[in-house]
Amino acid sequence: MRRVDKHDDRTERSVAFALAVALYLIWVAVTYLLEGRILTLQRPEAADARLAYALVANVLVGIGGAALVVWVLSNMGVISPRQAGFRRLGHAVPAVMVGAALGFVLYAVQGPPTFNPVVIANAYAQVLVVSIAEILVCWAVVGSASEVLLQDRRRGVAPVLAGIVSSVMFGAYHFAHSPPFNTVGFVVLLTVIGLVTSLFFLVSRDVYGTIAFHNFAGILGVTRALESSGTLASFERPVIPILVMAGVAVVLLIAAHVLLVSRTPARPSSRTRQADMVD
Repeated sequence: MRRVDKHDDRTERSVAFALAVALYLIWVAVTYLLEGRILTLQRPEAADARLAYALVANVLVGIGGAALVVWVLSNMGVISPRQAGFRRLGHAVPAVMVGAALGFVLYAVQGPPTFNPVVIANAYAQVLVVSIAEILVCWAVVGSASEVLLQDRRRGVAPVLAGIVSSVMFGAYHFAHSPPFNTVGFVVLLTVIGLVTSLFFLVSRDVYGTIAFHNFAGILGVTRALESSGTLASFERPVIPILVMAGVAVVLLIAAHVLLVSRTPARPSSRTRQADMVD
């Protein structure tokens, strides 16, 4: 077994954090180029631009890039897939059920404009692709890398600080979006939402459950925007392209989990074992 001294250990953790930040910055830059710069989300007629934004920023960079970074860091022995929130199916299923239930409760208590299940399903599908990318980049990658970077602190402190880092970076990422998401007020609000998401991720340590929970925060904004524009009725029938895109994103997430993240060394380092014990 390879012996790693403290200097090498700190260097590897720093490299891991730098790699995580690099992915985050690429994701933010691509989001700005394909969405914020050209106001894609403010132009309902810009179907091609919306598709390019979803596929490149969120599917390619957000999902594919994050899975690749988790795989690299796992092979380095810096983090484990479990620490990044990739668990067995037996853990993911109840986590998704709990996450969806809690998310729906939070949606319901805020006085949403509709409880129509078809509208909710369409809205949920519309924001799901972005939510998957957000959880993978900000929590599975940046959060995990931050946790190992800070692990020399007192027991239990590193996960909390990592959650704060993830939440702040999640909020700041919205400066790359079109108005009103790029305003200071929205960024602060979304950072607070990120703290709630961090709490769920810390407790569950499951990306699937965290996505199910976090995604409900997005559908409230969608349904209210549809109501204010008088187009809520357009979501009262299944919107097939949106549902298909969401399904594709979920399939790609599972495929990335199976093909990349699960193929990690059978000899985790002492620091990944220690992190899994805290988990």
